[in-house]
Amino acid sequence: MTHDVIVIGGSYAGMAAALQLLRARRKVLVIDAGKRRNRFAEESHGFLGQDGVNPGEIARKAREQLFAYPTLSWIEGMAEQAEGEKDAFVVTTADGARHDGRRLLFATGVSDALPEIEGLGERWGKSIFHCPYCHGYELDQGRIGCLATGPMSMHQAQLLPEWGKVTLFLNGSFVPDEAQRTDLAARGVTIEEAPITRLEGKADVRLADGRLLPFAGLFTATRVLPSSPIAERLGCVIEETLFGMQIQTDAMKETTVSGAFACGDAARVPHSVSLAVGDGAWAGAQLHRSLVF
Repeated sequence: MTHDVIVIGGSYAGMAAALQLLRARRKVLVIDAGKRRNRFAEESHGFLGQDGVNPGEIARKAREQLFAYPTLSWIEGMAEQAEGEKDAFVVTTADGARHDGRRLLFATGVSDALPEIEGLGERWGKSIFHCPYCHGYELDQGRIGCLATGPMSMHQAQLLPEWGKVTLFLNGSFVPDEAQRTDLAARGVTIEEAPITRLEGKADVRLADGRLLPFAGLFTATRVLPSSPIAERLGCVIEETLFGMQIQTDAMKETTVSGAFACGDAARVPHSVSLAVGDGAWAGAQLHRSLVF
């Protein structure tokens, strides 16, 4: 069986794209490894109509709605290889099965490279976040710690005072110049230069000099990479952004390989559930147009 579109990645962007295609009665295969980027978070915020809902529940309900369309096929597994060309792509999954498709859509999402700070990993998505629009309101204007990872953290530290009193922990990652220090002071941001030893409690920062500073929540700017190398293996160009690496696409969400498209966090910045859904919906419509015209 040859599918009209094979969607690699069945999270928010991939499902949003698939929905547009299914409603055009196109044969769609979704291959999903089941590792949503926000699987560590208990609530999703900023997505109209779903504010405060568990992200897993949002994904479950979306998938249930897709299964109402008879032209959907769904495989739970890892897509490991993509080859071929427009109208004749082949995707091979981890079990060795080969699947034919006229078009490809990479909606693989991204992986976050977290700062190497003891105690950060187990708090990620619970009391340590990357997006204040998604999680800042719930901190109730309490004390916020910003864990710097490089010069881009300056922008995060400038923005975070909208949600609370901010301390920027440089942790040896970069040195603000005088103009930046003046700007941060004007925003009420405290700069802490002592190295971080570890994180404790809910969101407490233990410094090398022994001090323990408590916070309502912490933010940090991670560096992202597409969570799968499959697009790069096909020959798609991967480009550098301020947030990390992503799959390069044009305005129609087509990659540098004709007939292969990409959407969601793996192909746009910045990142959020609502932006991923919008990007996926646009990609799905453009995929359909590429099949028609």
